[in-house]
Amino acid sequence: MEGDRVAGRPVLSSLPVLLLLQLLMLRAAALHPDELFPHGESWGDQLLQEGDDESSAVVKLANPLHFYEARFSNLYVGTNGIISTQDFPRETQYVDYDFPTDFPAIAPFLADIDTSHGRGRVLYREDTSPAVLGLAARYVRAGFPRSARFTPTHAFLATWEQVGAYEEVKRGALPSGELNTFQAVLASDGSDSYALFLYPANGLQFLGTRPKESYNVQLQLPARVGFCRGEADDLKSEGPYFSLTSTEQSVKNLYQLSNLGIPGVWAFHIGSTSPLDNVRPAAVGDLSAAHSSVPLGRSFSHATALESDYNEDNLDYYDVNEEEAEYLPGEPEEALNGHSSIDVSFQSKVDTKPLEESSTLDPHTKEGTSLGEVGGPDLKGQVEPWDERETRSPAPPEVDRDSLAPSWETPPPYPENGSIQPYPDGGPVPSEMDVPPAHPEEEIVLRSYPASDHTTPLSRGTYEVGLEDNIGSNTEVFTYNAANKETCEHNHRQCSRHAFCTDYATGFCCHCQSKFYGNGKHCLPEGAPHRVNGKVSGHLHVGHTPVHFTDVDLHAYIVGNDGRAYTAISHIPQPAAQALLPLTPIGGLFGWLFALEKPGSENGFSLAGAAFTHDMEVTFYPGEETVRITQTAEGLDPENYLSIKTNIQGQVPYVPANFTAHISPYKELYHYSDSTVTSTSSRDYSLTFGAINQTWSYRIHQNITYQVCRHAPRHPSFPTTQQLNVDRVFALYNDEERVLRFAVTNQIGPVKEDSDPTPVNPCYDGSHMCDTTARCHPGTGVDYTCECASGYQGDGRNCVDENECATGFHRCGPNSVCINLPGSYRCECRSGYEFADDRHTCIYVDECSENRCHPAATCYNTPGSFSCRCQPGYYGDGFQCIPDSTSSLTPCEQQQRHAQAQYAYPGARFHIPQCDEQGNFLPLQCHGSTGFCWCVDPDGHEVPGTQTPPGSTPPHCGPSPEPTQRPPTICERWRENLLEHYGGTPRDDQYVPQCDDLGHFIPLQCHGKSDFCWCVDKDGREVQGTRSQPGTTPACIPTVAPPMVRPTPRPDVTPPSVGTFLLYTQGQQIGYLPLNGTRLQKDAAKTLLSLHGSIIVGIDYDCRERMVYWTDVAGRTISRAGLELGAEPETIVNSGLISPEGLAIDHIRRTMYWTDSVLDKIESALLDGSERKVLFYTDLVNPRAIAVDPIRGNLYWTDWNREAPKIETSSLDGENRRILINTDIGLPNGLTFDPFSKLLCWADAGTKKLECTLPDGTGRRVIQNNLKYPFSIVSYADHFYHTDWRRDGVVSVNKHSGQFTDEYLPEQRSHLYGITAVYPYCPTGRK
Repeated sequence: MEGDRVAGRPVLSSLPVLLLLQLLMLRAAALHPDELFPHGESWGDQLLQEGDDESSAVVKLANPLHFYEARFSNLYVGTNGIISTQDFPRETQYVDYDFPTDFPAIAPFLADIDTSHGRGRVLYREDTSPAVLGLAARYVRAGFPRSARFTPTHAFLATWEQVGAYEEVKRGALPSGELNTFQAVLASDGSDSYALFLYPANGLQFLGTRPKESYNVQLQLPARVGFCRGEADDLKSEGPYFSLTSTEQSVKNLYQLSNLGIPGVWAFHIGSTSPLDNVRPAAVGDLSAAHSSVPLGRSFSHATALESDYNEDNLDYYDVNEEEAEYLPGEPEEALNGHSSIDVSFQSKVDTKPLEESSTLDPHTKEGTSLGEVGGPDLKGQVEPWDERETRSPAPPEVDRDSLAPSWETPPPYPENGSIQPYPDGGPVPSEMDVPPAHPEEEIVLRSYPASDHTTPLSRGTYEVGLEDNIGSNTEVFTYNAANKETCEHNHRQCSRHAFCTDYATGFCCHCQSKFYGNGKHCLPEGAPHRVNGKVSGHLHVGHTPVHFTDVDLHAYIVGNDGRAYTAISHIPQPAAQALLPLTPIGGLFGWLFALEKPGSENGFSLAGAAFTHDMEVTFYPGEETVRITQTAEGLDPENYLSIKTNIQGQVPYVPANFTAHISPYKELYHYSDSTVTSTSSRDYSLTFGAINQTWSYRIHQNITYQVCRHAPRHPSFPTTQQLNVDRVFALYNDEERVLRFAVTNQIGPVKEDSDPTPVNPCYDGSHMCDTTARCHPGTGVDYTCECASGYQGDGRNCVDENECATGFHRCGPNSVCINLPGSYRCECRSGYEFADDRHTCIYVDECSENRCHPAATCYNTPGSFSCRCQPGYYGDGFQCIPDSTSSLTPCEQQQRHAQAQYAYPGARFHIPQCDEQGNFLPLQCHGSTGFCWCVDPDGHEVPGTQTPPGSTPPHCGPSPEPTQRPPTICERWRENLLEHYGGTPRDDQYVPQCDDLGHFIPLQCHGKSDFCWCVDKDGREVQGTRSQPGTTPACIPTVAPPMVRPTPRPDVTPPSVGTFLLYTQGQQIGYLPLNGTRLQKDAAKTLLSLHGSIIVGIDYDCRERMVYWTDVAGRTISRAGLELGAEPETIVNSGLISPEGLAIDHIRRTMYWTDSVLDKIESALLDGSERKVLFYTDLVNPRAIAVDPIRGNLYWTDWNREAPKIETSSLDGENRRILINTDIGLPNGLTFDPFSKLLCWADAGTKKLECTLPDGTGRRVIQNNLKYPFSIVSYADHFYHTDWRRDGVVSVNKHSGQFTDEYLPEQRSHLYGITAVYPYCPTGRK
């Protein structure tokens, strides 16, 4: 088709089919910037005004666009990588938050972008040129084969070209050179709309942006990519949305991968006149044609693939990174129907007819490619042969870039008739004879449904048949929902979250993903340490003495990459523990289970997973005592610990105290048949004590049974016998600790009579130098490489846990909590929420639907909780309601009386109704504890839709049925009498008293509409000499003083009550959280003070004058306010500050101390701001927290310098400065000194630890080692309380046990900063 010139724009010629097929099948390199849709002002693009948060004028489309189910005629383009059908709110309301937005959004790269000072440009236009529409059509047809006739009538293009991220202005600092280029194209034919996102090579140089409110803490939010419908009509439920990215790695992979077959190009079906539950991604592409081992037609999860760690040189689609190894998107139905869709997986149906002769095969994917359709490849099937677990497919042949790049001026000739050679060298196209022969019917692998989270190929190799999402003419052989077999569709949740599900002819099986191993139902990361928890019970005769024990603890630790297994059993009675020393098979089970695998061999966990039974019968010689040991594995717990129960019964020889057992290295043969493993062997052991050395023996019969998936073909080369080599065997018993310990080192491999003189690769004998949390990859000869296991990071020789919760690289959804684990993490739902079926999405629980209240009570559901209230005429707590006999009271008064009675109980959360003088419900009701307000009808029932949250403006409610009025004043009574006397309407010459709103006489009174006026006093009497003549008005002075209104804290809140409470800072407000003992009284929490435009960080309290002090990094000030009613904030330091953070008050010396993390100073001043002086200004990089010990006269502070973090101390006058702690700390954000215990304690956001030490730095100990992201901490009684940026709340920790005891999450979710405790007295402490 010839290109046209439209509106004076350059010619865009259509791509020939040959070129498009080459693009789809062969290309391995990312999209070139020249291959974006044409853009620029010469193409008619409009240019968005440069700036940080700009929005285009409304673009009125010539033809409406379908987005989800609705039609829109207006579009807006924003600076921040987003398009919407309505104008944008302020960027602070959406740019730093995760999906979904509460307005319609099409987001190719939602981040805090700033085009100020010429840093890039944003262009947009509507386009109807055939060239642009033709290219968009071909992309869509390639991605959606069923839309082969899609012919768009109009398109909308938006291009972000060389745009930069928002950066804080710093003196002398140059702007970052990292710039991004990306493009969004919306194409529609009037009934269906599609979106194309294009990311050229090197076009994404920054992957996310820092939240503006993150202040100077180094946080970066990955860009959000996806679509949101916006809030539903009722404004209470979020509409559907589709999110493609969640981590930096997934953003990086946008230009490396594709769902269309062209790296950097993504296609989505975003709207239709037909029902469309959610956005649907393209289903043809395999993310990229650059790798041969990905079947195009199999089930595919876009977000899963994006989470993988790819590089441009060698795209490895099965190397799952740390983030992917945990929680990944759910099944297709969730993605397409649920509101919180993160990814989409597609289901396939089967076409069993052979490849047609009219098709060619892609040399990279061996896919049948029909040339008869314009829309792109018609993929019929593929076969993937057996492969070694660690083998990677070869890179594809190079493709000439010039032959792939579309030309906007002179296209290559259009080959109307001619054969297509997908090979660059023009070689012959392989026929179907190149495809390995299919397996017999029962062995065909039908790849369709992902497991709980994502889809990955068999980690140990299998034949795969990938099937294109198309229904062939012959579908009689296989169906997915056959009644006579179980399929993945309904059973994939039985698989591990690190596995995928595969349908076979007779049923389904689970298979662990790459980098994981197990039986598919239980999978563990390769190379990572493993742990076992369990209980041991026994009924033994030791010699002739009976010994019994029940449920004593067993713990085992396994170093997976060298086969070491350590087992400890505690609190077994001494005679039994001593006698069990020779029974190393108790711990030897874990040696076989996690043995180091030699090539071609598999350890026990690879076969049995975490569900099996191990029976042992041991006969001792010469006494022939017999004991039977049964060990039952019961799966993996939420932290991936293997759970096991052990039972020991029988008779064992007596072993005298203080004797030790010694067992030489040995070998055992294990025989495998279907779901059973057996082993029989004899073993010698020696008992020694001093010069005594006795040798004994026993014979052991072992039988291990487990369930095997019989639907999958068994590996033909798997040996029926394997040899377990056990080295370094130890058995020890410590009488003081009462702990029995076993240690073994194990390797499993083929049966060998003699040792092989050939050098063994260190990966196979455990002699490598890899970290205990790393995988060893064997190379040639004795060469090897180390790679940190999933969930860890480092160079392989040194690996540390990657805290997914702290970095944000996790998949815990909204209303859930991320809890870091070694090498992993887990999600927990907040109070009032529960897991959906996918086990990582938390859904709201409506307790009222469970009918927990009394039938005569009304249930009120609130976020995270609910309350019951007896109906009028009844009284009680709502769970029990009794008829009320006090008929003389109104319903409001009845409810008020009973609520007040219930309020006396600790922890009560009842709302006390407010009644007027006549006993009627006031139209506006507010909860005294929570701060929620709402309107009620005359019966006291809430008016739907009127509830407002704490801190917001209460709703406007209509007047009560019988409003209470004040008595009329003299002025009003006189006015009413005269009007009655005048017959209701006075004449122009008749006098009527003028009264103000309060009923007082207005000082100036006039006679009707005449010009005769005079002044009156407060009683309405004329002031002599003030009557004026026409044309003049007397100057009257008010005689009634205005009502006295004392200032109140902002906003209108009551001051705190007497007692101990916590004060915390949250953005522009100070919150109040009372304590009952050490328990958080969350129901009584409220806002103490609100200061608009502030960012309040540091906070402390002066107990002598009951004043609270705080730092404000937005206003660059230090202020204070009293806690009594009517106190006003007072600024005491307002100069020479840039980022004041930590603050500490010395109530004895009346001095305050603070840190400034930008000026790198520590200063002091008296509490009124006078006598200010700099204590330290050298050797500081990022000073943050500060604490004072007024009793002993010491000052402490933290410096979270990432290169050399430290905690320092000095005297209060700045003398004797010294480093207290500078080892094993990371980001010491919070610091507190406890005057009662004399301990200095800190919360570290880097190490995730809460630690304490004595004032001189000795006696350091860890209180808690699993914090999230602490910011500030305070000590009170036997508890610590800290603010946490991951929880956005206050968390309490017991000082002695280190246990988390409670947490408070404010209704308004944003970061909490400083925290302090307010006592009803001044703490004295002790020296």
